[in-house]
Amino acid sequence: MLVLLAAAGTFALTMGARQSMGLFVGSINTHTGLGLGAVSLAFAFGQLWWGLTQPLAGIVADRWGPGRVLVVGVALVALGTALIPLATTTAGLIVAIGVLAAGGAGMAGPSVLMAATTRLVAPERRGLATGVVNAGGSFGQFLFAPILQAITSAAGWVAALNAMALITLLALPAAWALRGTAAQPGAATVPRQTTREAVSQALSHPSFRLLAAGFFVCGFHVAFLATHLPTVVASCGLPPEVGAWALAMLGLFNIAGSLGIGWAMSRSQGRWPLKSMLALIYATRAVAVLLFVLAPKSTGMVLVFAAVMGATFLSTVPPTAALVARFFGPTHMATLFGLVMVSHQVGGFLGAYLGGRVYEARGSYDAVWLLDIVLAIGAALVHLPIREEPAPLRAKPA
Repeated sequence: MLVLLAAAGTFALTMGARQSMGLFVGSINTHTGLGLGAVSLAFAFGQLWWGLTQPLAGIVADRWGPGRVLVVGVALVALGTALIPLATTTAGLIVAIGVLAAGGAGMAGPSVLMAATTRLVAPERRGLATGVVNAGGSFGQFLFAPILQAITSAAGWVAALNAMALITLLALPAAWALRGTAAQPGAATVPRQTTREAVSQALSHPSFRLLAAGFFVCGFHVAFLATHLPTVVASCGLPPEVGAWALAMLGLFNIAGSLGIGWAMSRSQGRWPLKSMLALIYATRAVAVLLFVLAPKSTGMVLVFAAVMGATFLSTVPPTAALVARFFGPTHMATLFGLVMVSHQVGGFLGAYLGGRVYEARGSYDAVWLLDIVLAIGAALVHLPIREEPAPLRAKPA
């Protein structure tokens, strides 16, 4: 229970800080005068770097445990967040937002936390456990967004960012609780995979590649909404508070979605294919975006849309992590799930960057919404050919 609380609490603080950054896009743009495209580039680089750091952090965590990785990651999130108001160039924003804050959040992110949880719970309880950890990240977003908006209204956006940096440091004690969850060596007579062998087998596995392709689309959706939903709200003529509450609704309903998918996975015991769950989630997103684009925009409509998208927002993570563990086992879980997260964040880079560029060029997000729908349909279809059985271990004899 302590490990589960530590993992969920860490994800709540790092994910809450990261997913609430969209509240400051307008203020950063006004402060720097760089233009929405340049600011979006910094956020987009952060999406990419958050993904790229995860397999590297996973390699360290798989070998020596997550404790050291989490300490460094949390410290970098706080440092990068505090430096954002001091950045006045595109390069400075990329360093603060994209390298430090996002990189730290990647080190203290889902690949390390999900692997730590997966190793310490029974296989039949892993779905619910990873759902709880994932819900922690959602709770952080629900909590951070309205608090930061209130601080911004009372004391300004710089004070809100500094407060967020300090709050993030509360995750440091969790590193102690998670320090002893490195992968344990097998018996001397059992073949053991090196990290290189595990990565090579995963990249050559057809179902792993399909899973990564679907997760690319998830990253596009998540990053576009997290970065640009407040601007979408503002472009509809609604007050800034609606944008903050829309982000909070994403987090709140993602708690329900994460716990719901975790419960479904634990109850099904393999009777409900994980690939079908994922296909249903992506199809739901396609329908929700289509209805939002066609409907008249109001506060109620925005919040309902945020609630529906929140229920599917990160509910893809537990079944995706479970499939990686099912394919290859828990030994290299942090590394291999980190590889899937790279694909997720390449999609995130495009979602954050294209959102800003398209709006800057056209004055609306219509083209991005259309692409969002097409990608969601494609993701629903690409999961159907996945084969869920474990892959035969490919390794040299010990």
